[in-house]
Amino acid sequence: MAVLSYNEIVPKTVIIYNGEPYEVLSSHVFRMQMRKPVNQTKLRNLISGKVIETSFHQNETANEADVGKMSAKYLYTNRGESWFCEEADPKNRFSFPEETVHDKVQWLAPNATTEVTTFEATPITINIPVKVDLEVIEAPPNVKGDSATGGNKPVKVATGATVNVPLFINAGDIIRINTEDSTYTERVEKAR
Repeated sequence: MAVLSYNEIVPKTVIIYNGEPYEVLSSHVFRMQMRKPVNQTKLRNLISGKVIETSFHQNETANEADVGKMSAKYLYTNRGESWFCEEADPKNRFSFPEETVHDKVQWLAPNATTEVTTFEATPITINIPVKVDLEVIEAPPNVKGDSATGGNKPVKVATGATVNVPLFINAGDIIRINTEDSTYTERVEKAR
């Protein structure tokens, strides 16, 4: 594990802070008048997702976190737990509390492959693509004259999630969804 000096704590590095892994989102080294330089940082906890701001002074160091990646398959969500298995070793199953991964799991179909971030060989979070293509399984019918208003309607996609889409989207269409803000981006394929 590498020890980083205060000015090596830069974006994209993952450090141990208060015993937990944090990704550095931003850093700014500056000097105020006659004082020693300070690195003002914004950190995101990789386990809870909470973002904090903290400063590292010239005499401070941080340990680089031992994080890794593994390929895993999403299995199912039941009783508040979202279950996965390691792709290389399907017997190795693990879960996350549903409330910590719901915003990502809602875009995964069963058996979908995803990347899992590990900390000291323990799975801590899942990473999904920014955009996913899913089939619309339920869509309310269009009402004649609606298209002129340019409105939206809620539809259900194959994973069970609901998305607001333009009125011209129908059941059977394949749509692209931005997973970061849960929004419709485009229709990929029209239903046959």
